[in-house]
Amino acid sequence: MWRAAVRVLRGAGAPRAASGAAVGALRGAGAPRAASGAAAAQLRQRLESELEEIRSAGTWKSERVIASRQGPHLRLTGGGPGIINFCANNYLGLSSHPEVIRAAVEALEKFGAGLSSVRFICGTQALLTPEDAVLSDELNHASIIDGIRLCKANKYRYKHMDMQDLEAKLKEAQKHRLRLVATDGAFSMDGDIAPLREICQLAHKYDALVFIDECHATGFLGPNGRGTDELLGVMDKVTIINSTLGKALGGAAGGYTTGPKPLIDLLRQRSRPYLFSNSLPPAVVGCASKALDLLMESNAIAQSMAAKTQRFRSKMTTAGFTISGKDHPICPVMLGDARLASVMAEDMLNRGIYVIGFSYPVVPKGKARIRVQISAVHSDEDIDRCVEAFTQVGRKHGALP
Repeated sequence: MWRAAVRVLRGAGAPRAASGAAVGALRGAGAPRAASGAAAAQLRQRLESELEEIRSAGTWKSERVIASRQGPHLRLTGGGPGIINFCANNYLGLSSHPEVIRAAVEALEKFGAGLSSVRFICGTQALLTPEDAVLSDELNHASIIDGIRLCKANKYRYKHMDMQDLEAKLKEAQKHRLRLVATDGAFSMDGDIAPLREICQLAHKYDALVFIDECHATGFLGPNGRGTDELLGVMDKVTIINSTLGKALGGAAGGYTTGPKPLIDLLRQRSRPYLFSNSLPPAVVGCASKALDLLMESNAIAQSMAAKTQRFRSKMTTAGFTISGKDHPICPVMLGDARLASVMAEDMLNRGIYVIGFSYPVVPKGKARIRVQISAVHSDEDIDRCVEAFTQVGRKHGALP
């Protein structure tokens, strides 16, 4: 369907790339059409060399096209039916839940496809200034790292979940006005959970604030699915929470920040990513609202996911694999070698199991793995078939004896 839409946008029989004349018309008279021949050739040579290095290292990442709706079983373009999907953030299976889809359609019909505008045009700053400091776990998600790079605060990086190192950095940062400890609640590559109790204790001791990113926790960690702060009993000690609507809460897009009301009011006035981004499409809001309604009504979906996570982790450990993290639906199968992770993931797909190999620079060198993600909508048979395929592929490629 999306290809038909592309054809409509291009026009029947339109070429895949616009002609030079058309581009010139769009840019305006006198606009340069391309870089000089020598410069373009030099750039192309450098890019091709870098791409070849990626291929040679076995870290080339292929993108596959899903030709069906998101769910435990799907169809890939060019592949047969019956692929079991173990590489989505669809932890609670809500992206294809009939009530969530119905809510999106109703919002689309009532409010249209989108608002075609940013929320408000003004503002240049956010929370932290050069007088302040942010202390970040070294394995925080790239989005957190990029946000920290863009802010003007002084930056400290502490070793992954190392409270002794964090305390040393907090002592060093006492000279700054504000100190903000920033961490993932659940780390997406390793499936481990931040020691929030200890982080909050140190923050209290050294008069710091705590920020957590809950993208891989919202909706399913904690007794009521409120996240890692609920799981670890520190809901009253975390200052700022950032999370997403694009994973467990329906899988569409968008996100949110919660915190003290004056802080949220200031972000609305000065946060550039908020101010200069389009408002969320109504269908996305409809999806997320219905997902939250379902989770507020019952925690049965989250409990189902937890039971299936335990089943997979237990069976894989018994088979001889090392699974990183603890009690999280992100289950990294640790392999070490990048090429091995890539080859095994490809062989798993040939057996009808869709998983992805991760290697440098997504994860540190020497820590390549295949990341498996469990969903509430996987059946026990799906889990067992995945474990069986891993066992066969692991023995074939020497990852198991």
